[in-house]
Amino acid sequence: MPKRWNMEAPELLLVWVLAGGREEPRCSALALALSLATAVVPGESQGTLPDHHVLSDHRLSAETGAVFVHDLKRELFLDAFLTRSEDDGATPITFHAHLRDHPDLPRWLRYIQRNPRQPGYLYGCPTATEVGTHTIEVLAYNRLTYETVAQRLLITVIRASRGELPFQGEFLVGNRNVEELLPKAARDIFLQATAGVWEQDDLQIINITSALDRGSRVPLPIEGRKEGVYVSVGSHGPFSGCLTSAASAQSHFLCSLGQQPLASCYDTFAPHFSICWCNLTLLQVWPSPTEPVPMWGSGVLEEGGDFQPPTEVPPQDLLPGFLVTLLVPLAVAALLCLLLGHLMCCRREGVQKRDLETSDVQLFHHATIHGDTQELRHMAGSRDVPRPLSTLPMFNVRTGQRINPLPRGADGARVPLLPQ
Repeated sequence: MPKRWNMEAPELLLVWVLAGGREEPRCSALALALSLATAVVPGESQGTLPDHHVLSDHRLSAETGAVFVHDLKRELFLDAFLTRSEDDGATPITFHAHLRDHPDLPRWLRYIQRNPRQPGYLYGCPTATEVGTHTIEVLAYNRLTYETVAQRLLITVIRASRGELPFQGEFLVGNRNVEELLPKAARDIFLQATAGVWEQDDLQIINITSALDRGSRVPLPIEGRKEGVYVSVGSHGPFSGCLTSAASAQSHFLCSLGQQPLASCYDTFAPHFSICWCNLTLLQVWPSPTEPVPMWGSGVLEEGGDFQPPTEVPPQDLLPGFLVTLLVPLAVAALLCLLLGHLMCCRREGVQKRDLETSDVQLFHHATIHGDTQELRHMAGSRDVPRPLSTLPMFNVRTGQRINPLPRGADGARVPLLPQ
């Protein structure tokens, strides 16, 4: 019988040490350990764990426009671990959740676990685009023995039967962390406190978001400092006068001065919840027209319904496009040539027009200077001046015959340096 790969605690500890000891490498190391634990030799089924390492699939449902919260209970995974301790409640367990065949959760779902000795929560608010079944894989590992337990969550998102709530209000709870408002008991208490100021009976929590996910700063490590939680509540009934006055322009003016707005009713949130009334947001959502949903077929063609692709292309007249492409540039070039020729030829003054606009004295003066200049050039070109001695030949280089450079008369001052 083929033998499976079994990883004991020492091997898992070695994988964790090689991962570097940080949180993200530990998750990668445990994922690697899980993949090694599930590996089988050829001939066995792939992707299966021993029965005591895999919990049965858990099916959940969620509605659009309503908060979804799932508690990853520690007791359920503690019972699946092989190694049991005397005090299982103190066993640190860390969860890692991701979408099947993806490294992270879907965009509408979040995960929070404050420390390994507290439960983990999957929470979020699905929208209409998330309708369908989402398979979430959860991996829990014991931080003492490094045992792993896996479970699949099948979350089915359905459309809300009564549609989207038209009146929505968002409250900022300053004295709570997000995991403190996720349990159902805490949400029921918050809804009761909200009903006291909203005066409606059909209130429903739409979404719960940590203030850190909305850009808030991490609080100082001081006792009593909390991150803050944004809680969105919806109803079919309108807002009360108390909420309307808290979100009025006068209240915003008091908030800009650093003061708290004056509430026209009793604050039923105190003392459990400290509401930041300056961050109150009231929103009225109008129903959007529903678009027709495309009907998907089976994907199989019926009998005789073979697809016939078009074999002929309809003829197209390309002459207008050719003429536009060719004649338009030629017409533009011709216009530019005519404009340039008009500027260079037709816009010139001419000699006659210039002479008519010039006085006679100026013309006579110019003609006199021009005539004198021509006369001097003619005289300089016709005068006979002897060439310099340095440019005259003294003897014939080929025959050696000496020639007198001054054939006119003997002049001692002009006798060449070489004798005759």
